Amino acid sequence: MADIKKITLGSGKVRYRFVIDIGRGEGGKRKQLTVTRNTLREAKAELLRIESERGSGTFVQPSRLTVGDWIDQWLEKKAEDLEVTTIYNYRITLDRVRGKLEGILLQELTEEDVENWVKWTLKYGRVRGKGAGAPLAVTTVDMSLARLKECLNRAVTKRLVSMNVAQNLSIPRRARKEERKNKEELKPWDVAEVHVFVRGIQADRFYAPLLLSLMGLRPAEVCGLRWEDVDLESGTIRIANTRTMMGNRTVVEKDTKSMAGERELPLPAPVWGALRSFKSLQATEELALGPDYRDSGYVLVDEVGEVRNIKQLRRRAYRIMALLGLRRVRLYDARATCFTYLANMGVPDHLLARWAGHTNVRTTKKWYVKPGVEDLRGAATVWGGLHGSGGGHTAES
Repeated sequence: MADIKKITLGSGKVRYRFVIDIGRGEGGKRKQLTVTRNTLREAKAELLRIESERGSGTFVQPSRLTVGDWIDQWLEKKAEDLEVTTIYNYRITLDRVRGKLEGILLQELTEEDVENWVKWTLKYGRVRGKGAGAPLAVTTVDMSLARLKECLNRAVTKRLVSMNVAQNLSIPRRARKEERKNKEELKPWDVAEVHVFVRGIQADRFYAPLLLSLMGLRPAEVCGLRWEDVDLESGTIRIANTRTMMGNRTVVEKDTKSMAGERELPLPAPVWGALRSFKSLQATEELALGPDYRDSGYVLVDEVGEVRNIKQLRRRAYRIMALLGLRRVRLYDARATCFTYLANMGVPDHLLARWAGHTNVRTTKKWYVKPGVEDLRGAATVWGGLHGSGGGHTAES
């Protein structure tokens, strides 16, 4: 055990100090920690604590690292393995943590600190735009909490803290139930609404790209599709490239979201024909403009060949919805409409997942197969057999 020495400061005050080995640093150099306490009892207690934790492998060297400092270091390391758009989303998610917690020393962060942050965000967490001071959505807070837990888990592994103080925290059930009660569920289009939209876009320049959205492609996949990925002879497309955006400003081009996302799909006849017409139109425009035409090679281009992005495609779709008097839904939600319809029509699970670009069909079914009340009419008819009414038979009044 290290020796505890009594020392007298210049002011005449007495303190108790010891120096203890706490391991090896870079190059095998011995690391020591100097501890000073006001009383001999405090010094002995601290020495026993350090030796016990050192023996059990749980000792953490004191550090002045703040929560904000560690988030920065963690994100910098994560950026080596994550795509630029993913790390951007990580930063945005953890920015919601910074305002309240970043100045706290990492080793002094408590479960109560994190719990108070969760409560605050659920009441006043929105800090930007017109809605500043309003509650953040439960799913938004949940995502930030999950990222914080991941960040703190790494701090435990690095022996920067002895435990993850956020590990056992979750969004209160009452908050989840309250949001579900008050939040209006935005349902994907049903088949009738899709038919109205399709009829309304037939004369639109982007008829073909919008049909690609309706056949289940992600908006980033539609925007990243190149003519070299389209085989108009065999009627197939290859999904291998995406064009997405960060913060609605910066366009980022990259490969597919996952290995399963890189796939080849057959073109339904209407989409096949629309792409042929769009290709012919672009060839005519290029011939008319000559050297002024910008041949980018993308499918989604304007009259001069300039490639369009997700934001521009989304705005065009919303404008058409308004003109047609349709419910405004996200362009991304066309995936749910597509896969719900395919599932209802009996497309096997493994083909459904392949079409969606998922490794596991459970993902497809959990997030994209959303049957509405009209989809359940068939089940209601079948139930008639249980009632003994013989299906469509109705009771006499």
